[in-house]
Amino acid sequence: MNLDYGCQPISRRRALVQVGGLGAFGIRLVDLLAARSNASESSPIKSVVLLWLWGGPSHLDTFDMKPTAPLEYRGPFEPIQTKVPGLSFCELLPNLSKVADKIAIIRSMNHASNDHGVAGTIALTGSQAGAVALGGSVSTGVMRPSIGSIIGRLNPRPSGQLPGYVILGSQLHQGLKKVVGEGGGLLGSTHDPFRLDYDPIDGLKIPSLDLPKELSANRMDRRFELLEKARADTSNSGRAMDHHYRLAHTLLSSRQTLAALDLSTEPEPLRDAYGRHRFGQCCMLARRLVEAGQPVVQVNWSTHVECPEDAGDGGWDMHDRYFQIMQDRHGWMLDQAMATLITDLDQRRLLDSTLIVAVGEFGRTPKINEKAGRDHWNPCYSAALAGGGIRGGALIGASDKRGEHPADRPISPADLGATILNRMGITAANLTDLSLIPQGIPILDIFG
Repeated sequence: MNLDYGCQPISRRRALVQVGGLGAFGIRLVDLLAARSNASESSPIKSVVLLWLWGGPSHLDTFDMKPTAPLEYRGPFEPIQTKVPGLSFCELLPNLSKVADKIAIIRSMNHASNDHGVAGTIALTGSQAGAVALGGSVSTGVMRPSIGSIIGRLNPRPSGQLPGYVILGSQLHQGLKKVVGEGGGLLGSTHDPFRLDYDPIDGLKIPSLDLPKELSANRMDRRFELLEKARADTSNSGRAMDHHYRLAHTLLSSRQTLAALDLSTEPEPLRDAYGRHRFGQCCMLARRLVEAGQPVVQVNWSTHVECPEDAGDGGWDMHDRYFQIMQDRHGWMLDQAMATLITDLDQRRLLDSTLIVAVGEFGRTPKINEKAGRDHWNPCYSAALAGGGIRGGALIGASDKRGEHPADRPISPADLGATILNRMGITAANLTDLSLIPQGIPILDIFG
């Protein structure tokens, strides 16, 4: 694809070496020296784009197909050959197959929960501490900060610019319950993400302000003056809200920030290539933010885990009607947006300094259920990475012949998080300075 539009099971070793089972992302002690050595030998990347596939996509229908498995496992989709000899993706991903030489796949992701809320916290923080399950029970321990909060804390941005951690999308939900794990945790609410969103009809949205479509600069200033006069809440939640209002006001007054958020200057063919759906346009917005020096951007596929047919907004939690929805909506949307993001960053010479990670909170059952759908499956799933110096076409870990469990090299969300932080040049010493216990083994051989 050319975007020329005239624009710019845990091993004995693993059990012995693990330190601090409740930490945030980081490094295990036995691997510390090797990880530090690796970080010193290669330049840290500048940005991370997390494509958060909320609801849990199936690995068997994306990056880890099992064409020789029984029909009740493999499903109706066929594998197609990618640009990398011997590597195949699902037929729903033809554009990603063309840029597979810039993608690495982890096929042995796993953790301990099949509850969306708990799994989401584990995947975003590397720890179950503080997670809230669908039934309302709360896991013990203090909430760890998300990867975005850690990166944002260690990459402060100048006044008048977006903070280091931006999420394109609203607060994650499971049913009617909010999911925790995207925020600052023990680092404090001032390190929660700053949220933006994009609607194909209404354009840019800033939830912190909930602005009307038409709002002049004078009216906006008067609104903030009234807010200052009325401000009396000194609670933690009030101070956090005040922080975000002030930040939003500063940002809206910054021409540089507004320019980075303006998709109207992009060529129409490029906007078409990303896809005129919300996820596609948010991926384009993520590229613009990276171009403007943003350290971490998280693009939420949806707010809710459920599809519109189940009162959601298009999440990956498809227990029935699964294959039809994959074919009609999810498959081509992911393929279009992610492949274009990779190509666009590459043509702008930003791919090597930007790590793209596409992953959900878990996968889906390899065996198809009686409703022609797939249910929650945390024992084994996949993640796709691109850019940031990864070895294109690399395969890390493997699943068994039916995709039910890791057959080689189990990888945890903490390991993936440690890899991202390591690539950003964030060390165990940086984490301990923040009173965070290091956790996870960086996947160093995924990089060239």
